[in-house]
Amino acid sequence: MPVDTGSRKVRLGIAAMAGLAAAVLITSPAAAGETDNLYSAEACKSPGVSKFKFHIWYNSGQNGSYRNIGYSIYDFNDAPDGVVGAHSALTFCVKNGASAPWPGSGLKVKNNGAAGENEHHKYKARVYVNSGYKGAQDVMAPYQHIDRFRHVYNNNASFKWSSK
Repeated sequence: MPVDTGSRKVRLGIAAMAGLAAAVLITSPAAAGETDNLYSAEACKSPGVSKFKFHIWYNSGQNGSYRNIGYSIYDFNDAPDGVVGAHSALTFCVKNGASAPWPGSGLKVKNNGAAGENEHHKYKARVYVNSGYKGAQDVMAPYQHIDRFRHVYNNNASFKWSSK
């Protein structure tokens, strides 16, 4: 019985296209982390419960609204949102109190952070005054918190995990 090479080529072509489509749809861990800072449910869970181990607060003393951050972020106002060329600002979580939203709810994180906490067991948390991990910084060792940032109080633009 002769082999129909035409339909076999079509099947191989379809299989190759399906594999290519799957490869395009699968996001690398780095890219997923970049968008997780914006879209993961972990970003607004209670800080002690979230899998994201850095927490930044709108008010001193770890009060008011907060944002949990899981991955380093180059610029709080320019977080990649998963669409090529599109970016969004990181905002404090909207939390409602007894009669009104918590202070800072929905506001941009950039230049509004007053306090922070690092719950990571291994890495230091660094908050920088400038985008791109530059300028003055406040550093928190593992399991350390700062009730009021000394160098970047209400003047913060980026965050980075570091081993040193």
